[in-house]
Amino acid sequence: MSHDIYASKPWLRAYPDGIKSEIDQGAEQSIADLLQNAVRQFGQQAAFSCMGRSLSFRQLDIASRQFACYLRNRLRLPQGARVALMLPNVLQYPIALFGVLRAGCVVVNINPLYTARELKHQLQDSGAQAIVVIENVAKTFADVRRDTSVKHVITTGLGDQLGWLKGTLVNFIVKHRRKLVPAFDLPTAVSFNTALAQAAADHLEPVAVQANDLAFLQYTGGTTGVSKGAMLTHGNILANVRQADVWLTLKLKPGQEIIITAIPLYHIFALTVNCILFVKLGAQNVLVPDPRDMRGFVSLLSKTRFSVITGVNTLFNGLLHTEGFAQIDFSPLRLSVGGGAAVQRAVAEKWQAVTGCVMTEGYGLTETSPACMLNSVNAPRFTGAIGLPLPSTEAKVCDDDGNALPIDEPGELWVRGPQVMHGYWQKPDETAKVLTQDQWFKTGDVSRMDSSGQFFIVDRKKDMILVSGFNVYPNEVEEVIAAHPGVLECAVVGIPSEQSGEVVKAVIVRKDPGLTESAIKAHCKDQLTAYKLPKIIEFRKELPKSAVGKILRRDLRGTS
Repeated sequence: MSHDIYASKPWLRAYPDGIKSEIDQGAEQSIADLLQNAVRQFGQQAAFSCMGRSLSFRQLDIASRQFACYLRNRLRLPQGARVALMLPNVLQYPIALFGVLRAGCVVVNINPLYTARELKHQLQDSGAQAIVVIENVAKTFADVRRDTSVKHVITTGLGDQLGWLKGTLVNFIVKHRRKLVPAFDLPTAVSFNTALAQAAADHLEPVAVQANDLAFLQYTGGTTGVSKGAMLTHGNILANVRQADVWLTLKLKPGQEIIITAIPLYHIFALTVNCILFVKLGAQNVLVPDPRDMRGFVSLLSKTRFSVITGVNTLFNGLLHTEGFAQIDFSPLRLSVGGGAAVQRAVAEKWQAVTGCVMTEGYGLTETSPACMLNSVNAPRFTGAIGLPLPSTEAKVCDDDGNALPIDEPGELWVRGPQVMHGYWQKPDETAKVLTQDQWFKTGDVSRMDSSGQFFIVDRKKDMILVSGFNVYPNEVEEVIAAHPGVLECAVVGIPSEQSGEVVKAVIVRKDPGLTESAIKAHCKDQLTAYKLPKIIEFRKELPKSAVGKILRRDLRGTS
């Protein structure tokens, strides 16, 4: 390799032995191709497990083909139609996911905890024609259906796909004992299991899907509060899978891994890494529908000989502080990957002390499918760096004019590679703000690169708040608060939290002198998902502003 390449890409010197600077193209043109290859190699092995039931690769192949047939033959959805998935981590998710992609349609992932307002925006913006929704939140969809373009509704119960007896029992508990399924009015909805049964004998005509065809509209706020759909193609995802594959297989063995999937599959981290990459690797995905139940989570881990776990800092920290976790047999555990938010050194070091497994941190964004960088999987200890650019990935630290900065000087991190999105759905102006003509993506994160090519995050250029790995956009929260008749002005910022990385803080100037903290919280609760809710509310007589009247959020972060 020439000296010039090392000068422009110093991280290549630090690459583990056996890792090339560029990934091979691969023969797969679509994510459906990836699934078919996995089925041929690992057919009878378990692909996904949830609440005691496992789905083999062969069973996943059959069920996802049936769902694809239902979309194509029964609903007559054309290639490229958007299909929304509003599901937690249950077996229906991978069946629906691969079914939608095999039908040549586009997946629109939706957080099941979204409020009606948030859901309506995403459905309207994406133009989704169909939705698969868990019954627990079907009422939320029912409340906005008339304001969307959704024509076809498929509902599913938490216990579906668990077998008749177990499924009936689980659904009974959910509906009647825990009362987690509010009544909803969707008279034309079809149940998920009925959809599969109706199309069981259908023939699936091959759909010609190419690498440049859209696979996902993955919504993110980017640098503003306007939720935008990152256009991720089959080629974007396949490239990122190959990039991570060559890196992780230094530690992992195809067909022999069991991975714990507690991060929601609708999140880009779990979607690409846990779901699609580990399907390629022939691993068994153990799905955790509710990781917030830490006692139940630890009980599951104690019964599972898992070799890989991914998560965010708050998840790892929560496990470490849950009774019984330290007594688990961690001898099979070979890889722990942290992402979605910065992993705190104290948590990483305690994790290694308890489990004997080094915490490997990576870095990525929704717009990059997501992985850009990863630490060596053979590092002896937590590094605190976000790692080295993956093969076929370029990175540089730039000043405000786009000029590359010297070693160790902080600036905005720019990345380029085959995993970078094609732009934001129907938002060319927003795309132009972050994607240059020569395909460099401006991450909005302030970073520095050391002499060995390791990258470190210094701060965020964005005003985005990161709560337990989920993005919260100040503009969105401010818009909700400002709609309260008792509010004159407001600003929202993130402040550090040991529990969730950051929490949302709202600083408000009252119009109504009698406005209370509880009134603001009640107002927000009706319109925002729980992790977006202001945890701290401060009332002031005025807000700090620039000479042109812009509210200076940075001046509000230091107080609480």
